Amino acid sequence: MPQALSANQRRHLRSLAHPLRPVILVGAKGITDGLIAELEIALERHELLKVKISGADRDDRDAMIDALVDRSAASLVQRVGNIATLYRRSRENPQIILPR
Repeated sequence: MPQALSANQRRHLRSLAHPLRPVILVGAKGITDGLIAELEIALERHELLKVKISGADRDDRDAMIDALVDRSAASLVQRVGNIATLYRRSRENPQIILPR
């Protein structure tokens, strides 16, 4: 289940994510099991990452973002255009300290 983020925590995560480049790219094949496996590895390692989704229309991109959030148990920090920022605390080695 995704962690509920407060407005202050979202603001903090947005500031940390600003210089980041997309790590995961969702292409024409959409969301596959391999893509979810890579997303799991990236979230465990980085905690905060950007996902670039190349979908034709906004509704398709929104559906893909919802599917990524649901399948990875990550929290959606923000969505700007075709790029979504996701956060999930690392189980092994937490690095980002969220404000209260």
